[in-house]
Amino acid sequence: MNKNTKLFSVLSYVYWIGWLISYFARDKEDKTVAHHLNQAFVLNLASTIISLVSRIGGVVGWICFACDIVILVFWIMGIVRAIKLSTEPLPVIGGIQLIK
Repeated sequence: MNKNTKLFSVLSYVYWIGWLISYFARDKEDKTVAHHLNQAFVLNLASTIISLVSRIGGVVGWICFACDIVILVFWIMGIVRAIKLSTEPLPVIGGIQLIK
């Protein structure tokens, strides 16, 4: 485990800019950072898609608002787990592997 593991793990959850910085500046062999990068990527992607879909408005807007609340909770859980250097997957999205 690198001395910057915690920094890059937490930084990966700071929307797209933090994710990009963490992705390019990390130690490529660090599995903890890779785990948090993957989870943060899924959260960022979901948040971006929900943000675009929410522009439809009406009932869809309210459903998207509820999804945004869930994503916020997952983000907080991810940051707390990154601070603790835990690799426990987040509920629902923890099994999605987009980055190796």
